[in-house]
Amino acid sequence: MSEEKVWSVVELLKTTIAFFTEKKIDEPRLSAELLLGKVLGLQRLQLYLDHERPVMPAELEAFRAACRERLQGRPVQYIAGEAFFYGYRFFVDERVLIPRPETELVLEHAMERLAASGLDSVDTPSIFDIGTGSGCIAITLALRLPGARITAVDVSADALAVARRNAEEHGVADRIRFVQGDALDPSFAKKAGGPFDLVISNPPYIPEAEWAGLQKEVKGYEPRLALVSPDGFEFYRSIAAVASELLRKGGVLCFELHADGANGVKKLLGPECSDVQVMQDYNRLDRALSCVVG
Repeated sequence: MSEEKVWSVVELLKTTIAFFTEKKIDEPRLSAELLLGKVLGLQRLQLYLDHERPVMPAELEAFRAACRERLQGRPVQYIAGEAFFYGYRFFVDERVLIPRPETELVLEHAMERLAASGLDSVDTPSIFDIGTGSGCIAITLALRLPGARITAVDVSADALAVARRNAEEHGVADRIRFVQGDALDPSFAKKAGGPFDLVISNPPYIPEAEWAGLQKEVKGYEPRLALVSPDGFEFYRSIAAVASELLRKGGVLCFELHADGANGVKKLLGPECSDVQVMQDYNRLDRALSCVVG
């Protein structure tokens, strides 16, 4: 009986990337690297630094099991238990959305607007992250703005558990107040604890009518609660209605947008909102909307 081939890291990566490409798996290289890195306990860069390392039989079996999950449609970030946002590693599972590169652009836009307002120059800018999910926005802001005081809210207790774990891992748990709350609650603003210098939100903005057409990886695994609202504008409408209560005069309100949602969100802004700006993403789709309140 012949012995099974002993794979090196680089051989296994090349073969798996080609296989995932043939099977039309999204981001085949990223999938192969994250899954093998998870099994071997190595970061993606380390895979290439230690490319001749043999993969032991038990490791190979664990890797094959992970690949089978990927072929069934489970997102690689959930299988690996990690996603990267703004260069930082975050733990993720099916309790939270997977952080997207587009949201990194929204975060950058929010920080630019905060800097332009002059409010980030105070010792302790106050920030409110609505719908925090994995905590990626709140935690990244805590890391980028060391003096910031941040409140992060989510309706899901499960999501808040993930966010708290990530805050602990990044050493910023003492600077972020995590609160369970619903932005659609009429008393939401009164419970928020403002006023804030920046309110940022990536709310559920996919209309119910679009749910059936989403990728199976999204609708099969990511939390529907964090993605969908009846017409896609409920959360924008609710937050915009209390913007002047949430923000101090001159504060910045920043939303992530559905790709065709900019005009609809603009119509929801009250007269207290000025200097409205819309930022596009790398695909030239409207991705962030911000304004100054007061």
